[in-house]
Amino acid sequence: MSEEVEAIGWDAIEEQMTRLYGEQKPKHYAAMLPYSLGGNDPLNGISAYEAERPYPHWHFVTFGFSELFEKESEDPEYSGYGFELTFRLARSPGEQEPPAWAINLLQNMARYVFSSGNVFASGHHLDANGPICLGADTQLTALAFTDDPELPAIDTPNGRVEFLQMVGITAEELEAMMTWNTNAFLQASQDVLPLHITDLARDSLLRLPAIQEAVRQGITRDGSKTGMLYVDELGYEPAKNRLLGAAPAVLTIGARQAPVIAKLLRGRLLKGVPLTLTSRQLQVMLEPRPQNESVVNPEFVSIGLTDEAVLELETKLQPKEGEFRLSAAKDLKIQIRKTYIKDQEGNVVEVIG
Repeated sequence: MSEEVEAIGWDAIEEQMTRLYGEQKPKHYAAMLPYSLGGNDPLNGISAYEAERPYPHWHFVTFGFSELFEKESEDPEYSGYGFELTFRLARSPGEQEPPAWAINLLQNMARYVFSSGNVFASGHHLDANGPICLGADTQLTALAFTDDPELPAIDTPNGRVEFLQMVGITAEELEAMMTWNTNAFLQASQDVLPLHITDLARDSLLRLPAIQEAVRQGITRDGSKTGMLYVDELGYEPAKNRLLGAAPAVLTIGARQAPVIAKLLRGRLLKGVPLTLTSRQLQVMLEPRPQNESVVNPEFVSIGLTDEAVLELETKLQPKEGEFRLSAAKDLKIQIRKTYIKDQEGNVVEVIG
């Protein structure tokens, strides 16, 4: 079998990049030791192309989320995980080599996917809990994923491959995407963030009145696309009958997510759709219902809330430790606990609440 046939997946990716950049020879960074042989880098390689429009930037593309050589998976429709990541990063004048941190970031994304089995898709987002470039003075502390605007999905002999572009975003942009819609936010921002290029030096797009208004109108019109929210801390105790009276059910959440949950209540429950809070141990589904009630299922807890209870809960959820009852849902108590933000070494770097 020829080398070209063996690398049919790899060749299909390079063909798309050649369509954009002609005969430009990219900077390529191959894994020193294959992941299958105990290496630390899951991706076979990462290429970086020098793009000039709309302004100079590096255009990275990965090789390894999809099946680059022979077909190995049993899924005939998709190649491997079904995507490759791209990343556009602003390039400084005279910069000859792409920053090493960007290569490491892409490999870190691969380590997450390969170890967890969780895949990225257009519209997803990820909180990095710190600068996407460690040690950098940047407001970009999260990532969004969207379709690469110049690389449509391709059908290869090994199956379909989509090109997902990773975009550096700020904490408040992440919140706006969660309470509205990731792709809609990026679409509304394309005039000021062309091709979704990541620039560590930029300010939050929500400083711009036009973007603020687009988000406000979008949430009012569309609600939120975030149906499930991972929270650091989540607990539930059902109501109990006691000698001196019934004790209410208790829902416990961390202070860090309290403001986001408040906004999602309006964008989900008041639009007639549920919101699921999930942690490693528990899932709690908040649902719009004509009466307040809680049901404990084997796999999750369902809490039904009236519109009146939702509106009251929205105003009371604050990033501050404490507890409160709802006048519109007297059988439910909400506890807010401090959230401890830790760095990669496990050291507490911030306390919320």
